[in-house]
Amino acid sequence: MMKAYILDRYGKGQVLRLDEVPDPVPDADEVLVEIHATSLNQLDGKIRDGAFKPILPYKPPVVLGHDLAGIVVAVGAAVRNFKPGDAVYARPRDGHIGTFAERIAVNQADLALKPVNLSMVEAASLPLVALTVWQVLVEQVQLKAGQKILIHAGSGGVGTLAIQLAKSLGATVATTTSAANADLVRSLGADVVINYRTQDFSTILSGYDVVLNSLDAKTLEASLKVLRRGGKLISISGPPDPTFAKTQGLNAVLRLVLNLMSARIRRKAKQAGVDYAFLFMRADGKQLGEIAKLCEAGTIRPVVDRVFPFAKLNAAMAYVDSSRAKGKVVVSLRDRAVS
Repeated sequence: MMKAYILDRYGKGQVLRLDEVPDPVPDADEVLVEIHATSLNQLDGKIRDGAFKPILPYKPPVVLGHDLAGIVVAVGAAVRNFKPGDAVYARPRDGHIGTFAERIAVNQADLALKPVNLSMVEAASLPLVALTVWQVLVEQVQLKAGQKILIHAGSGGVGTLAIQLAKSLGATVATTTSAANADLVRSLGADVVINYRTQDFSTILSGYDVVLNSLDAKTLEASLKVLRRGGKLISISGPPDPTFAKTQGLNAVLRLVLNLMSARIRRKAKQAGVDYAFLFMRADGKQLGEIAKLCEAGTIRPVVDRVFPFAKLNAAMAYVDSSRAKGKVVVSLRDRAVS
């Protein structure tokens, strides 16, 4: 048996229950990992609140958690690239999450060796947000040297990594943040820093190639103004578009709903000559391997705001809900955590 935090029912701010559950048994293509640290994402809160029920229909009771760093303790018969004792990190695929626990079985394709220069806490902060950034900047928009990108919420978990990766690709980076976080985003490489409390980014910036949005619908629409014709507006906070619905294999009713939800921004983007797309990241161990190389080269570094002990995971969830975190919030299953 192992300890795990269980979501018994959907509900806004629902407290997760700590209990004992059976140890996972890895399938032939899975790796059993002893979790040393996990990090929290806004996605965990949205699933808990029930906001993603149409897209990710988990059936409570369920263990949440999308990030891990830990040690391999056993491997399935078909696993060739990992062995007991390996230090690894991962974002388990949708439908197979559950890192708010002492152990988890992860498909070998979702797993990568942990960056050797990072602690377990630092490595656990990376997978979901790093994969999101990689899939936007490298895979989807293919950001190139000399291009200009606006990254909203630069001090957040996604923003802190997006700034660093965009700079490593040779782009000029603008970001929005508060005055209190201006020095942080500049230290990560931001060229233009806009105080969202006192400045209107849509009247200051123009001719940008890419905008990465993680904020609300108002910010999303205003972002159209800063893009050149042919520019790309990528949102990771919605609304989902028909392409996403098709990729997810959603039924006709949900496809219609998502089509209607995104109709306004798609129409406005078309009028502005801008490409709009919604990105919902996917698990990918090979990409985590590339990200590990960037960490080991010093190209990107994790930004960890606070580390909570496993016993205070619900307090960590509440802190993430407050939207005050700079970078990531991590939960340690070892004794190094502070509250």
